[in-house]
Amino acid sequence: MSLTLTAPATALAPREQEALRYIAAGCTYVQAARSMGLSRHTVDAYLRRIRAKLGINTSAEMMRAAISMGL
Repeated sequence: MSLTLTAPATALAPREQEALRYIAAGCTYVQAARSMGLSRHTVDAYLRRIRAKLGINTSAEMMRAAISMGL
């Protein structure tokens, strides 16, 4: 499955969008977790779900998805 660049941000839960926003801003998983008041493992789980929902595999695709969603 390939990334649809017009994938709506509404396909993601609010916390998934927030995690993606931090990663797209250049934060590490640990930095995103601290900012969100979560564990690194929870942020990792959010990002795994994002990849599954959007059908993406790489960090570059994740960044492209964030940009296309306006995050």
